[in-house]
This record gives sequence, C-alpha cells and structure tokens, in this order.
Amino acid sequence: MSDSDKIETLIARQEIADVIYRYARGIDRLDFDLVRSCYHPDAYDDHGSFAGNVEEFITAAASFLARWTATQHFMGNMLIEIDGDRARAETYAVAYHRREDSNGDGKDDIMGIRYVDRFEKRNNEWRIAHRVVASEWRRVDPVNGARGRNKIGVWGQRDDGDVLGWIMAASAPGS
Repeated sequence: MSDSDKIETLIARQEIADVIYRYARGIDRLDFDLVRSCYHPDAYDDHGSFAGNVEEFITAAASFLARWTATQHFMGNMLIEIDGDRARAETYAVAYHRREDSNGDGKDDIMGIRYVDRFEKRNNEWRIAHRVVASEWRRVDPVNGARGRNKIGVWGQRDDGDVLGWIMAASAPGS
C-alpha cells in the first residue's frame, strides 16, 4: 500500500468515526437532524426492537427517547475496515438510559451493545447504509430519591439550551 493510499485510508477511518460519534451526540441531545445526517437516505437500521428505514427509525427513536430523563452513549472499541467505497465498522458501546420521576425515583437501563455498520461513500461522503445493533448484555437498576437534576452546576439539556449550543460564545463573568 502506497503512502497516499495509507493516508486516504486513515482519512476514511476518521470520517467514519466522526459519523459514529455524531450519531451518539444526536441521539443523546435529541437532535434528529444530526442523526439523519449519519445515514444515507435509503439506509436500513435494525435496533432489535425496531427494524426499518432511517425515517421510520428516527420516528421510533424520537418516541422512545422522550420517555427517558437522560441518555448517554459511550463509544468504545472501534474497528473500521475500508474496502474501496464501502467499509465495515464494529463499535462497542455502553448505552445508559435514566428515567426519574419528580421525587427522583425511577430506573437506570444500561446495555452493552455493538453497532455493526456497513458504510458507503457516496458523493464523496461516508454514511451508514446498513446498521445492526447486536445486544451483548443488559442491566436494570432501581433509582431511589436521586433528584439529581437540581440546579447545582451545569446539567446537560436535550434541546437548544444545552451547553453545546452556547459554549463558543461563553465568556467568564467580568471579562
């Protein structure tokens, strides 16, 4: 493999990794336009409890995720294998889902999963063409009296009020 081929492969791997990370951000921030941008329009997604096209997946995800107080997806081991304008990506992840009532009671639903993706490069852009989520393990824990979403510190928001939306314009008090 020539040096230019190696560089092209490294760039492709990074572009694919960026898509996988953007997907996690989009899901956790309920930014479904960002999620949509990770898939080709004709993509297929099989999440186990849901299987269908990308628009059907986004509708299902918006409904499902609205039931949770917060979610966080931690992307771990990522193996990306490039084959021309196609690639296979396997990403290990831990998905945290927190549900709390006004007293702070609820549950944590935590899953170990793998995103197994076929990426395709079309119009000079890598996106997911076919995704299967393979479940490895699941744990559900009760949450009692957590009341963790108080006003101390900066808490993540699942809308435009999140720190992600204002950090670039932020300045220290008095500066």
